[in-house]
Amino acid sequence: MDTTDGIDYVRGNDRAVLATTRGDGTPQMSPVTLAVVDETIVLSTRETAFKVTNLRRDPRAWLCVFPEGWYGSWVQLGCTAEIVSLPEAMDGLVDYYRILRGEHPDWDDYHRAMADDRRCLIRLDVRVAGPDASG
Repeated sequence: MDTTDGIDYVRGNDRAVLATTRGDGTPQMSPVTLAVVDETIVLSTRETAFKVTNLRRDPRAWLCVFPEGWYGSWVQLGCTAEIVSLPEAMDGLVDYYRILRGEHPDWDDYHRAMADDRRCLIRLDVRVAGPDASG
């Protein structure tokens, strides 16, 4: 599967499990919601989340993306992650929200909530996509 096809799949399927690597080398997995902003997969999380700590140490990340109904087609993506912290992350967090939910009823409140929660944006550069075959 081409990486472009994998990114296109995410446009219609925003649910995923993100896998990162703990300091001891074991996987740490988190359910996440994805959006595609300017051909890049992004997600919002808190600066204090284990996934952020793991990705700052080792930027390799893996996604298993699946449809809302769970069963059906799915994709696995191997990525390199970049953490964007506030205040630089705010425009990207707004784009993320708009893609997933549309316009917010009170953008000032949204900005405050992002700051209060210490949100950051994880940008995922897709390096490999699959599966290429089914078994």
